[in-house]
Amino acid sequence: MIYLIASILISSLIFVIFKLFKKYKIDTLQAIVFNYLFASSCGMLIYGKDLKPEAFQHPEWFPFVIIAGFLFIASFLVMGFSSQRNGVAMTSVAVKMSMAISVLLMIVAYGEKITVLKIFGIVLAIVGVLLMSVNKKNDVVVNKKPVLWMLFFLFIGGGMLDFVLNYSQKNVMTHIPSSIFSAFGFMVAFSIGLIVLLYTFIKKTKKFKWKNLIAGIALGIPNYFSILFLITSYSKLDWDDSTILAVTNISIVIISAFTGFIAFREELTVRKIIGLCASVVAIISLYFGSL
Repeated sequence: MIYLIASILISSLIFVIFKLFKKYKIDTLQAIVFNYLFASSCGMLIYGKDLKPEAFQHPEWFPFVIIAGFLFIASFLVMGFSSQRNGVAMTSVAVKMSMAISVLLMIVAYGEKITVLKIFGIVLAIVGVLLMSVNKKNDVVVNKKPVLWMLFFLFIGGGMLDFVLNYSQKNVMTHIPSSIFSAFGFMVAFSIGLIVLLYTFIKKTKKFKWKNLIAGIALGIPNYFSILFLITSYSKLDWDDSTILAVTNISIVIISAFTGFIAFREELTVRKIIGLCASVVAIISLYFGSL
């Protein structure tokens, strides 16, 4: 349970860090790319001794590292572009609703037990997240139609990423620890992101600033441990994997919402209160539905 709680708390911290990016005028693209460098470096510095030659003699994990790394950086990049073209509200909903894809994949792939309480919990979770994510004001960029492929990619891609990490932990991490697998995945993400970043520098659409590098450090370290602890939770808890993921996502949304209300003075509406209550009931239902 300690790994699950740690993953939830650290992931919620990432939400706060992103909020601070706007306040300090951090370039999100640069911070995200540098974040992957420091996330990977953090993993290798702390857990590098756990990498054994057997990992390279049994490289069945390698394709999954490539896929995970690609989805890491692609999701972040599309998220940034979608926020500009589709608005923050629509983008946020697409990202958070991707949980439905990963949960469904886990239930089908692993033949998990389906109970009335579990179904009720999943439905409530989706309702709760929607109520807390959808803004009353329409923030779609004026005179621009929504770019649906971006929303579709975030919905499917986010769900696929969660499932790939879970599937990898269960099936291909026999000869490589999750700590090193995560570090390699972040390095792949950094390599792809660096190409994009260098292109923006060459085209002079962006300029390097040290504060973006520092922001990358602040984001990268918690990002690494949030993924590592989530993957570890799958092997440490007796719950269904879909329940672990659903509880994690709902809890992050709840904590992020309270942080927004308290620290950033976001509006507390009746709709969001109902969403919070639905999310709490969803966690309880998912827990008892998996017993």
